[in-house]
Formats: sequence, structure tokens, C-alpha cells
Amino acid sequence: MRVILKNFHIIDAEINLTGNLLIDDGIITGVQSEKSPLSKDDNGEALIIDGRGLSNSGELPILMPAFVDLHAHFRDPGFPEKETLESASLAAAAGGFGTVICMANTKPVIDKIETASSLKKRSDSLGLIDLYPVLSLTKNMEGKELSELASITPNNCSYMPLMLSEDGKDLSDDGLFLAVMGEAKQAGVPISCHCDLGGEDNAVCRVIELGRKAGCHIHIAHVSTKEAIEAIRLAKQEILAEANTVFKLSCEAMPHNICLTEEDARKLGEDTWGRVNPPLRSEEDRKAIIQALCDGTIDAIATDHAPHTTADKEAGAPGFSGFETAFAAVYTGLVKGGTGIDLKRLSSLMSANPARLLGFNNSRPGSQKRGRILPGFKADLTILDTESSWIVGPDSFKSRGKNSAFKGRRLFGKILMTLHEGRVVYVQHG
Repeated sequence: MRVILKNFHIIDAEINLTGNLLIDDGIITGVQSEKSPLSKDDNGEALIIDGRGLSNSGELPILMPAFVDLHAHFRDPGFPEKETLESASLAAAAGGFGTVICMANTKPVIDKIETASSLKKRSDSLGLIDLYPVLSLTKNMEGKELSELASITPNNCSYMPLMLSEDGKDLSDDGLFLAVMGEAKQAGVPISCHCDLGGEDNAVCRVIELGRKAGCHIHIAHVSTKEAIEAIRLAKQEILAEANTVFKLSCEAMPHNICLTEEDARKLGEDTWGRVNPPLRSEEDRKAIIQALCDGTIDAIATDHAPHTTADKEAGAPGFSGFETAFAAVYTGLVKGGTGIDLKRLSSLMSANPARLLGFNNSRPGSQKRGRILPGFKADLTILDTESSWIVGPDSFKSRGKNSAFKGRRLFGKILMTLHEGRVVYVQHG
């Protein structure tokens, strides 16, 4: 099926132009500037989406690659009162996401290839997003015995995870952690590390040291302190200076840590609605995160979408529902906030960089390129009105988790439409 998106302001990590986009069978086949008008042959029997009139501001809407989230909790299987595969997928699409990595702390824990494969197949049948469950590092996330890590090879595995993680826990045994890293290196899969054991700063230094020893790819989740950022920056500089090193290091930051501080946590209720792990930090830490986003020390923005029931939040469960506010929060805080980050850089942080880290645009067998608007890339796209603002009302969320850190705030940037493989999977109403 051919789809034509015409009259859009097209932006990705390297492109900024006004024009049209051609899609055939879920793949981008052409990007045309406004100086190259569509021909009759282009139109054919295509579905045409015209950007004119889509946004309330009267300006042409923005067309960007759908976002790629390196860190989310779907709570499925096991916690339908918090979230289901269906509600999380709808929320992700409503937030402009096309590809999501979900964590293993479900019930049962995703510690077997078959468990991960089953969830992946269910997601594929929905057709809203591409979901890639992580595999936990140890059985039942108990930190004692390796999960099915030795099975993850492209040639004999029914499902190939793109990331491994014991999210929410750190492995305290260095020997066991090094064994995990050895398996991850063999499989060519990064390990997402929570970094909480002994405090974030000490834990970050520890996983960097162990990762260097193992020669694997360490990805540090939700970086939140100035000191941790400086340790990562120094390690990355050392990696660049070591021409033959096989050690890889990447990291992510969250919208709530980018935009909010410990003062906001106190206003929300630092032991209830404002509680998150790692916690909201100082203004100095927040500024350090923004500087690291600007200079490339932090590679990506991820959501850590963590839906909870009202009762669980009141009881102190950590985490925020993040899919449906992620773009608007960072657009408001970073782009509108005058930090020097523009939409191209934001697209890199939310789409191109995470896609690259997961191996989509490299040599991963059978993978489809994504995260850019280029011929040959997957037509996972989001259409935005960056001129309009809205008040965050969690009751309207697609997610079952109404625990938003941005409740009642005015944010700029509305997701108008999301396309997955060239199909419209979300349209904003009202």
C-alpha cells in the first residue's frame, strides 16, 4: 500500500525541510522537498495525509521518526491492575513511540526465552508498536543463577533480545556479574544497568570498571547525578583514546530528571506521588544532565514508564507513567527552554541514537532500519504540533497508570498522529 504525507515540516537527526514523504508497504521510499512537487504517478491509488489543517496553530505540523524507548515497564504478565500489553501499547503509540524495550520485572519474571518470545508475539499481533522484552540477568531476578543467557544466539534462538537487564536490582556478586557480562559480550547484546548498589555514583563507577574488564557493552539506565555523569564522561573519553578497546559505554536520562527537581518531588509528595527511583535530584544535577545531553555524554532520552495504581502510589511505589508526556516534557524543557537543543538534536536523542544503540541501523541480521526519515527506513513516524500547549490531565491517558509527575502542568507539543509501518495507529481527538 502506498501512503503519501504531503505538506509537512520534516525533521530528524540530520534533516530539516518542508516537503512530502512517500511510503510503500511500510517502508519510506522517497523524501521530497517542497520544490519537488508530487507527480500524478506519485499519487496513484495512495492514501494521502495532508498536513495543511492538521494543527490548531495554523502552521504546518512537524513530521518526525517515531521515538525509540530504551526503558519501559509494561507490567505484563502479572499486574493487569497497573497496566496490560494493550493499554501500554496504546499509551506508547499516543506518545509517538514506535519501538519500545520493556523490562523483565513481571510475574513471572522474563527470565526465559520462551516468556520473552510469547510477549513479543502478542505485541506483534496487536500491530501498534514493536516491543522487545529484555531478558533478566538471573533466574527470577534473585541474583543467584544465570537466566537463559547462553541461549541467546541469532542462529538457535526463537527470540533475540536487544538488551539484557536486572532493572530495579544490581548484582552484588562481582564474579556473577562478570559471568553475565561474558555471555552478553558473546551475544553482542548490551546490559542495561540500574546502578543503585551503594548509591548511584559508586554503582556507576563499579559497572564501568567491570564492563571494561569484561569488554562488553554497558548501558547505564536513568542517569541522575552530576557525579555519575562526570564518571561516564571521563570513561567515554578514555574509550576514545584507546583505539583497540572493545568496551562500549552508553547511557540514558529520563524526562522527569531533565525537567524536575527534588523540590517538585516534595510538592507532589516525596514519599508517594513524587517518589521515583532514582529520585528527583537537585537543580545542579538537573543542569548537569542538560549539559550532558548537549555535549553527547548522555546518548538517549528514555521514559522509564512505570504505571501504578492509586493505592500503590499512596503506599510509596516508585515511578511515573511516562509515555504520553515524554515528548512534550522534554520539548518544553529543552527546546522551548532555550538550552541549545533543537528539534534535530531532540530527534537524535529520542529516535536515531537509541535505534543505533539497539543495532537496528548497523548489521543486526533481519533488523529493519528505523529512527531516521530516509529511503529504506521503516515508516514509523509521528506527527506533532509543537506550537500548541496542553494541560496534563492523567485521567485522559491511554495508560492505566495515572501517576504522572507532570499532572496539571502546561506543556508544549501535541502528538497528532502516529504511524507504525505506514499504518495510522493513533490519532488525537479533541
